[in-house]
Amino acid sequence: MNASGPADLSTEDAKLVTLARATRARIGAAEGAAARDTDGRTYAAATVDLPSLRLSAVHAVVAMAVASGSAGLDACVLLGEASALADDDAAALGDVAGPEGVVVHLGDARGRVAATTRVTRAGE
Repeated sequence: MNASGPADLSTEDAKLVTLARATRARIGAAEGAAARDTDGRTYAAATVDLPSLRLSAVHAVVAMAVASGSAGLDACVLLGEASALADDDAAALGDVAGPEGVVVHLGDARGRVAATTRVTRAGE
């Protein structure tokens, strides 16, 4: 995982910010995430915090992509309180990273991106 400062977001990445923000706000979740796969399809999810099931927003969005038959992810946005990508979230993204890895934009609940990083497949 390589960290850097926030970059100017492409139109497609800005769309992910909008999806993550709306998904998080709709249910008042701690985090919202959105991802784009290598075919250009998008997925959005929020933190799941039930008595019998707990998933981070990143884990939920990765599960949605995999369950939909995605071959890999190119980009992900995570909005919430975290200032860094959690190790287990990075591992999940690495499992489904596209050939160039997954660009991950981290931001607050209002959608202001504060950091950008790239996650690659394990061993790359």
